[in-house]
Formats: sequence, C-alpha cells, structure tokens
Amino acid sequence: MTQTAYVLTVACPSTRGIVAGIANVLADQGCNITDSHQYDDLRTGQFFMRVNFVSETGVAEEAIREAFTPVAESFSMDWAIHDSGAKMKVILMVSNFGHCLNDLLYRWRIGALPIEIVGVVSNHLTYQKVVVNHDIPFHHIKVTKENKPEAEARLLSVVEESGAELVVLARYMQILSDALCQKMSGRIINIHHSFLPSFKGANPYKQAYERGVKLIGATAHYVTADLDEGPIIEQDTVRITHAQSPEDYVSLGRDVEAQVLSRAIHAHIHHRVFINENKTVVFPASPGSYASERMG
Repeated sequence: MTQTAYVLTVACPSTRGIVAGIANVLADQGCNITDSHQYDDLRTGQFFMRVNFVSETGVAEEAIREAFTPVAESFSMDWAIHDSGAKMKVILMVSNFGHCLNDLLYRWRIGALPIEIVGVVSNHLTYQKVVVNHDIPFHHIKVTKENKPEAEARLLSVVEESGAELVVLARYMQILSDALCQKMSGRIINIHHSFLPSFKGANPYKQAYERGVKLIGATAHYVTADLDEGPIIEQDTVRITHAQSPEDYVSLGRDVEAQVLSRAIHAHIHHRVFINENKTVVFPASPGSYASERMG
C-alpha cells in the first residue's frame, strides 16, 4: 500500500499533554511519526510543533482531520495538515534588479525549489522575455503615485485568480499598502540588505564601502505595515576585506541576497516557519528535503 506523507503544524497556548494528545490521535489513525520538532516559548506562553507523519493504513486525510479536531479544540490550537507532495502556488514580484528572480527561476527549473510559480508581476518590462521564455504568466502592473490603489487592486486580482498562497518580493522596489500587508499577513516574503536601516537610500553598498564595512549581508522577512521590520525568517553575511571594490560589494551582496531569499522560501513552503509575535520560530529541515534546501 502506498504511504501518504503529511506535515502537521500546531501553534497554541503552552500546557501539559499537547504532545501526548497529538501522538495518540496519529497512532489511533494508523499514522507513523517520521520527524518532529517542538518549541515552548516561556516568554510568550506559546507552544509550536511541526510533525512529519505517514498514513500507513490508507486512512484518508479528511478522516485524520476529523479525528484531530476534538484534540485541537481542547488545546485551542491553530493547526493545519498539509500534503507533503503538494507544491505551493507562488507569485514572484520584481522591478529592475533581476538577480533574485533569475536565481529563483533556475532553482525552480532544476527542481531545487519545489514550488508552482503561477505568475511574475513587475512594474517594469525588463524581465518580461525571461519570464515568458519559462512559460510563466507575466503581469506588467505599472505603479505611479496617482494609480497606486488601482495597481494594488490589479495585484490582488492576480493573486486571487491564480490561487497564489505566497507572494515573494524578489527585489520589488515598491512599498505595499498597509491594507494589502494586513490582508496577506504571513504570506508575503521580502529580501533586503542587512544594512537597513543603517544605510538608507538607493546605493547602500556604496555607503558600506565608504564606511569600510567588514561584513555585508541580507535579511528575508515577512512583510508587515512597518517597513522592513517584519518577522525575520533568514539572514546571512559575507566577509569583506579592505582590498575589495564597491563593485565587489554589489556582487557579493547580490549573491547573499539570492541565497537568503531562497532559503526563506524553502522554510516557508515546507511549513517550518511560525510567527511568534514580532519574531519567528524556524524549525530545521526535514529528512529528505535538506539537500535541496541548502543548494546554492
């Protein structure tokens, strides 16, 4: 009999018996836990758990959900069961810097990024041909001060019509409205230089060079109404020496941005990220997915 693999995610107030309750339901439904991580935040009083399990007796997903519901209600859980084989539908957004977009398209094409890209949105036509050549729908939505509400309405229409579950700002250089951020809370990921807010403006790498910075990096985070202050998912840095030029800073910075963004997306699509107030809990990669999540 073919085994079906699932991921269970749970967030709830911390109390005794949660793990036992989860394990007992899964065992009663003929399921076997293959991987499990949990975290009890003593400061916020919240409990987080991610469980990989397989149905060894062919019990339907709906039956597992039905059996789990009473336990979930008793612990006031925010929970979900995901089919491990299902690919999340994602929209990528880009402006005129294409390093992150090109990196994501490459990882997607070779199977290292297991998502379904349902569209690319841009306020420019710079990467239209690149996107269309990948047989991906391209949506040009021009943004000006005068048409911003209409542009966001079009963006929401694209998201809803495509069934996108995640929006990735792959160096999309437009600020999203508070209303849009709230509507899609926890479903928009952005990438930016770790210099922010220390080095603001159009050329943070030049400013870093002029200040003799020895480490440059990037931060991937969920988008909120507070600009560049959303819960952080992934970060990384690269060391710089005195002998490197401003162009080296840009090149190295773009490399680390692309890597950080791809790792953040992997964590999200594998349901490893939990928002915990203004921070995140990010569990390690599951067996079998680690290699692809660390590519690049």
